[in-house]
Amino acid sequence: MPSANVETSANLAADPIKALYSKITWKLIPFLCFCYLAAYLDRINIGFAKLQMLDQLHFSETAFGLGAGLFFVGYILFEVPSNLVLEKVGAKIWIARIMITWGLLSSCTLFVSTPTQFYVLRFLLGAAEAGFLPGVLFYLTTWFPTYRRGRIIALFMIGLPLSSVIGGPLSGWIMGHFDQTAGLRGWQWLFLIEGIPSVLLGVMTFWALPNNPKEAKWLNSTEQTLLEGELRLDDAEGKDSKHSFRDGFFNLKVWMLGGIDFSILLSAYAMGFWMPTFIKNAGVTDTFHIGVLTALPSVAALIGMLMIGASSDRRRERRWHIIVPFWIGAVAMAASPFFTHNLVVTVALFAVASAAIIGAVPVFFSLPATFLKGRAAATGFALACSLANIAGLVSNSMMGIAIDVTGSSAGALWFFAGCLMLSSLLVVALPAKLVNR
Repeated sequence: MPSANVETSANLAADPIKALYSKITWKLIPFLCFCYLAAYLDRINIGFAKLQMLDQLHFSETAFGLGAGLFFVGYILFEVPSNLVLEKVGAKIWIARIMITWGLLSSCTLFVSTPTQFYVLRFLLGAAEAGFLPGVLFYLTTWFPTYRRGRIIALFMIGLPLSSVIGGPLSGWIMGHFDQTAGLRGWQWLFLIEGIPSVLLGVMTFWALPNNPKEAKWLNSTEQTLLEGELRLDDAEGKDSKHSFRDGFFNLKVWMLGGIDFSILLSAYAMGFWMPTFIKNAGVTDTFHIGVLTALPSVAALIGMLMIGASSDRRRERRWHIIVPFWIGAVAMAASPFFTHNLVVTVALFAVASAAIIGAVPVFFSLPATFLKGRAAATGFALACSLANIAGLVSNSMMGIAIDVTGSSAGALWFFAGCLMLSSLLVVALPAKLVNR
């Protein structure tokens, strides 16, 4: 009896399209996933550093929330220009630039000693990272047709939950193990060590990423022709797609997508930045244990992304694969403040919320390219991300103020849950015929 590997190889040989996309997936997605993991780790490790920073630097919860949020001011201001530069100069150079600069700036956070320094560095970090996510999403549209993007974006974006699955325990261990080593505190070692992978991956980008299929030396001429035909057919199916900068920027649907993603990120950032605090408030004090428990909702998010993305592609349905997860996630978020001192229920509710809300993200990001192409797609991806990332400033500031003023995060979490429910109406307003491809 032939082995499973032999059977798989035979099946791929019998289906050249399947073999082609399998090859492209293995060549691009693991590397991009590691890049996104490093990016998100550098973005949210501030939530772990907070466990030591606030007491040692005498920062208030409000000051921390503002500093964490100012990252998104820089990110928002430079998102669209960054993606337009990527579309012009190519992914290889621009993604490398993004990763190297954000890795260096993230490591420099170890020198922060005042709120003003914290604010400035977080703003610069946001400006440096701007364009990475929409840039990669735009880049993937040049390799994969619409009907394959839900699963592909899910595979790429598992770097997001993996950043917590890996980064949670790692961050807790670094802060506990290296504290006071060489005269540095644990949170300082955290920024130094976790900034290094981004710089190394940025350098590797020059060799790992071809700008387009024609530059991919690992595709032969037959494969390039086959891919070109597939993408041409996809373009023909979306014959009414828009192409210009104006079509991407002054497009009501793009602004609607920005509003939907705003609601997603309100909740996602609340969980990403404040989960260590929630778990600490539930009675866990050891930083390594906090890191391990923080990883559990992220495991649920990873599973949710893969399952929801695959289901959406298989059924070629997008809207209800966003709406239903929104409802489930909103209920879980709204219930969590009633169990702040119950560790098991707290982790379980945030696991459900993560699986649902973050699980719907790949489906959401498959939407812009269903009606935008070329420069319009580059602009649309970046604009939607820019609008949405206002949530980073709002989410972190609201959480900090809510805790300082009321002693509880309940008001902020209920507001975020309400936004999810309201944004489901925007999803319904997107024409099914347009987005269900």
